[in-house]
Amino acid sequence: MRYFFEITYNGTNYHGWQNQANAVGIQEIVEGALSKIFRSKIEIVGSGRTDAGVHCAQQFFHANIDTAFNEATWLIKLNSLLPNDIAIRSIQPVTENAHARYDAFERSYEYKITRIKDPLLIGLAYYYFKSVDIQTMNNAATLLVGEKDFECFSKVKTDVNHFICTIQSAHWNQKNDLLVFKITANRFLRGMVRAIVGTLLDVGAGKISVPEFENILKGKDRKKAGMNVSPEGLYLTSVKYPKNIFTK
Repeated sequence: MRYFFEITYNGTNYHGWQNQANAVGIQEIVEGALSKIFRSKIEIVGSGRTDAGVHCAQQFFHANIDTAFNEATWLIKLNSLLPNDIAIRSIQPVTENAHARYDAFERSYEYKITRIKDPLLIGLAYYYFKSVDIQTMNNAATLLVGEKDFECFSKVKTDVNHFICTIQSAHWNQKNDLLVFKITANRFLRGMVRAIVGTLLDVGAGKISVPEFENILKGKDRKKAGMNVSPEGLYLTSVKYPKNIFTK
């Protein structure tokens, strides 16, 4: 039977989601815990990949488990085996062909920036002390909305077939010394959000204009866009699925 697991984690100590030969990813830790509980090798498929150091408020993965079990009871057992920086929030049975990656129709990210040096936010937000114009950054962010080619914000070496994404919303909010960029789309390319944030910070700092930002987007050249900001400020916050794939 196939199940969807809802997971949250602090990515500081991990080299991203995916299993890797020479580094520890979230997937490896979770598969190990599941395999120990069910006493057989359990492989999981995530809704997407997060890079090293990126955090997650909500992500899903699916696994096929033949052993009958009570979701609430095994949720407690699974969390007892996981380290403190990884937690499973829920376990839900789904239809046989439900797929954590391909059935997701919407994903949301946040990028958090602290405007002051704050020891309590080390590893949880990017410290950026330069003055920026929030309104100008939001003016540029509106240009991201819609179905467009985002090759200029993608990592150069990637295995995707195309760079088309549909962004539903993208905007900045500020509360006191915390600046948060929120973005929602049907899919994201590798490094896309961090590259967008880096380029929008260049807009806010006056390094490039809003029309220049638009030209970067249209030009499809990663070298023209801004830097990839550091991963500690990035959070995957939401993944949405059609309701009909859940059987309870």
